[in-house]
Amino acid sequence: MAKKIAYIIIFLISTLSFSQKSIAEILKKYNTESIPYITVNDASKQLNAVILDAREFSEYKTSRLKNAIYVGYNDFNLKKTIKKLNNKQQPVIVYCSIGVRSEDIAEKLKKAGYTSIYNLYGGIFEWKNNNLPVYNSEEKETDSIHTFNKEWSKWLKKGIKIYD
Repeated sequence: MAKKIAYIIIFLISTLSFSQKSIAEILKKYNTESIPYITVNDASKQLNAVILDAREFSEYKTSRLKNAIYVGYNDFNLKKTIKKLNNKQQPVIVYCSIGVRSEDIAEKLKKAGYTSIYNLYGGIFEWKNNNLPVYNSEEKETDSIHTFNKEWSKWLKKGIKIYD
């Protein structure tokens, strides 16, 4: 009986220590905050900003912010991305699912001399959770959101969860 209780306690402790309770906790854990966050509300008003999607291509094909430029994460190419940007002072908003991968990509742009780089806080999930429009590969509004995987899908509260 004591052994069974010990296993239960170990299970509960491991579950509590590995599960994140909010997007804020995940961002605190994985990000350095070297790139300033921009809220989805503020980002939705940035009409002159370039929007970069730092997710994988399968995610981008399923769902994206309007006029977002795919730059990827695993296959990110700084030289190709720079060719898509007008100047180093223009506002650039980088997003991914919740804001972890986008910080990595934004840091690379910052090191390349870009001065107005922002990381979308909560990424496309927070965007959709705030009822802002998301588009598919045909530029039509969609409720289907690629959530990267089943684990990350718990942070999407609105829309249809799609993952490979």
